[in-house]
Amino acid sequence: MRRLRGQGNREPACAWQGVMTRAILSRVIGPFSVPCFLLGLVFFAASLTPSLIPRGPEMQGVLGGLVTALGYLVARVVALLWRAADLPELSGRPARIATWVVSAGILVLFAWVLGSSLTWQNDLRQKMGMAPADALNLARIVLIAGLVFAAAFLVGRLVAALFRLIRQWFYRVMPPRRANVLGVVTVVLLLGVVTRDGILDHVVLALDESYEAAQALFDQAPPAPTDPAMVGSPASLIDWAAIGTPGRDFIQSGPDAEAISAFTGREAMDPIRVYVGRANGDTPRRRAELALAELQRLNAFERELLIITSPTGTGWMDPGSHDPVEYMHNGDIATVAAQYSYLQSPLALILETNTGLEQATALQEVIHGYWQTLPADDRPRLYVHGLSLGAWSSMHATNLFRLLDDPIDGAFWAGPPFPSAFWTYVQNQRNPGSPWVLPEVGDGSLVRYASHTTDGAQARADWGRMRIMFLQYSSDPVVFYEPASLWRAPQWMRDPPAADMSEHFVFMPIVTQFQLALDMALSFGSPPGHGHAYYGPDYVGPWVQVTNPANWTEADTQRLIAHCDNGVQAGCSNDRR
Repeated sequence: MRRLRGQGNREPACAWQGVMTRAILSRVIGPFSVPCFLLGLVFFAASLTPSLIPRGPEMQGVLGGLVTALGYLVARVVALLWRAADLPELSGRPARIATWVVSAGILVLFAWVLGSSLTWQNDLRQKMGMAPADALNLARIVLIAGLVFAAAFLVGRLVAALFRLIRQWFYRVMPPRRANVLGVVTVVLLLGVVTRDGILDHVVLALDESYEAAQALFDQAPPAPTDPAMVGSPASLIDWAAIGTPGRDFIQSGPDAEAISAFTGREAMDPIRVYVGRANGDTPRRRAELALAELQRLNAFERELLIITSPTGTGWMDPGSHDPVEYMHNGDIATVAAQYSYLQSPLALILETNTGLEQATALQEVIHGYWQTLPADDRPRLYVHGLSLGAWSSMHATNLFRLLDDPIDGAFWAGPPFPSAFWTYVQNQRNPGSPWVLPEVGDGSLVRYASHTTDGAQARADWGRMRIMFLQYSSDPVVFYEPASLWRAPQWMRDPPAADMSEHFVFMPIVTQFQLALDMALSFGSPPGHGHAYYGPDYVGPWVQVTNPANWTEADTQRLIAHCDNGVQAGCSNDRR
């Protein structure tokens, strides 16, 4: 009897411990809504559909977990608003039946998507010349998605706890409804201040310092060139140690007169390349004036062509862009650039927006201002150019009002990021019926577009006084991302898909937005000619159209494309430093 009583006493103790454990978990995790989670699973299923760039299982897991959390959050917000409006709710047996019916529908959706996802991804890979994936790796996707969802859910719970704490304090001094509203406002402002002034500022500072160190400034700089005709030499006005790695690579690379002559069979000149590093001047204006002085020292205004170019975020200059135009003009060309950041382009786009715009504007104003003072028949033809973030800053700097009295000869912009105001304006002027990813504007006498499949040579009219060319790939999310895709389909999704786009890319509110955001991060590693990996040979035809080299033939174009396609030995590599 004593043993039986002991056993009987143990059961209530175990039960009590179980209740306490559940209470603690409930307190930490909070209420978990199965119906809200079902909407998250719908978002997860939608994220398995293809977008612009193929995804591996790791990235798919991150995306799936994130959109599942967002779906859960959306459902929770809708539920709160529903209750606040005192609208009728299902309960009891009807609610359970509805939950089972919806769950069954989601299982069917998952079965269909999972059965097709690998096929969709491999179809997109094939269009980009990539090797097919052997398996979907569903277990890895689900594991990563689960971890991401749990982390996002925990962050949400912490924010909710902060709100309740602040609201409880407000309850002491004001009515509940006012306390609720002010509690939400306080949390939003607090998170904004902490993120912007606390976390973000330290992140920007750390990134800037790390990239600055990576560019081997000052004491870590390699020996300066000795040729007085090169930037950074003892005769140069620009300090070699302060230029940075991207600028030094640009100055020392590219074809020389001997290499150009070997290709063209004619006597050639050494191209002039001027680059001013961010550390070479305290302000954008100072760097621009230093660039002008160096151009004057090197007699760059006596060349046939002068190109003002804007580098990418780190200051990198794409050899695939600059080498071909030096070949086709027999070296009788000068190119000038000024660095504005040390960050990678996506980070510079978000964190250092104005620095690139200010530097490009200062450089164009100073160079164009001096160029205007020269006799029209005794000065180089003037062009502006930029890739990616450089295209955005170059477009911003190309003030058409400043150019009205003495316009430049043309512009060539590759991979213009979606926030580019001038690009957006031109896109919206496209002729009815022309596709958004490769539009036609007017008769083609002022603006044309090129891609991986066309060089912009075809148009209804000949070129006019000024020539503007955009090079953009149909699968480039940096160009075609739209913030409005949070709630509506991007304009290009309403057109038939281009050759390297998936026919199975369907619009889903919120999910499409995050698919495209992830695509932007992945697009830099795409195969050349797709995504944001702009390919040396694809620059050749557009440069021919924009600069119109003398005595140049279609056979020369094909020969230069083949030459650049050989890669490093041709000086037209696509290596992104």
